[in-house]
Amino acid sequence: MSDTAPGRSADVRRMTFDDNALLPVLYGNHDRHLVRIEQLANVQLSARGNQLAIAGSADDAAVAHKAPPGLYEGLKGGLSSEIADVDAAVRFARTGADGGDDGIRTRRRTVQARSPGQRSYLTALRDRDMVFALGPAGSGKTYLAVAMGVSLLLAGKVERIVLSRPAVEAGERLGFLPGDMKDKIDPYLRPLYDALHDMMPAEQIANRMESGEIEIAPLAFMRGRTLAHCYVILDEAQNTTPMQMRMFLTRLGEGSRMVITGDPSQTDLPGGQRSGLADAVETLKNVEGVRFVRLTSQDVVRHDLVTRIVEAYDARDKKTKPDPR
Repeated sequence: MSDTAPGRSADVRRMTFDDNALLPVLYGNHDRHLVRIEQLANVQLSARGNQLAIAGSADDAAVAHKAPPGLYEGLKGGLSSEIADVDAAVRFARTGADGGDDGIRTRRRTVQARSPGQRSYLTALRDRDMVFALGPAGSGKTYLAVAMGVSLLLAGKVERIVLSRPAVEAGERLGFLPGDMKDKIDPYLRPLYDALHDMMPAEQIANRMESGEIEIAPLAFMRGRTLAHCYVILDEAQNTTPMQMRMFLTRLGEGSRMVITGDPSQTDLPGGQRSGLADAVETLKNVEGVRFVRLTSQDVVRHDLVTRIVEAYDARDKKTKPDPR
């Protein structure tokens, strides 16, 4: 691949790709990926054969110029190129950060960081035994943690994955839900099942759950246990009480890793009760070996509208909540 040097104010940049077979995937069906880059970077793209020209202001063209080569190299390495990948490439280019090789390999897919914040999160998941991930819905807190756990299990680096959530009643009481205890609890744990099914075939999940290699359980079931040689995730941790959080954190056993995820702005605890997540952040902020990762609306990788919704609520909250200082 080759390119030309930029101009001063208005910029026209060109690049040439050496493998024509990858271009339909790179450009997308009906050039939808190129259209997306145009929208996000405020540029005009023109594709002729294996050559791509980018026209726009110097800054915008510089951003757009970084995205296709990164996607192209990923395709050469066997990675996907979907709209979400295009968004991520432009996001990294705009921040000046290198996307890097952050892939987590699972049975079904290679999961990659799609923002600088997510890349920092993956680094923490690789390097630390206890990681707290705080951030809004859609920022990848749970998804990336599950992907890392599956990857470590498949590589034989942990013996089990334990996934847990507090069964907080947000508008409904467990006793009024139909079915036995498993039926009542499963709706609270469904996001964990969904993430697993993105990483592994259903029959493998069923087999590993039957053998105990994968366990999904409410937080209350963790009491009295020592979790050794496993990868443990506590999801929706903002809905724990301080006592529950302390109980959970002290389950960490030899050879285990623990990830605690939550959105401090979405607490469902009754009566303004203090969140165990907030309590842990304050209590453990100076404890060696514990890493806190804070994701923001800029790390949301769902629909664009989700990012705008998160930002709107954040702006509203800043206006209505008193300054803690």
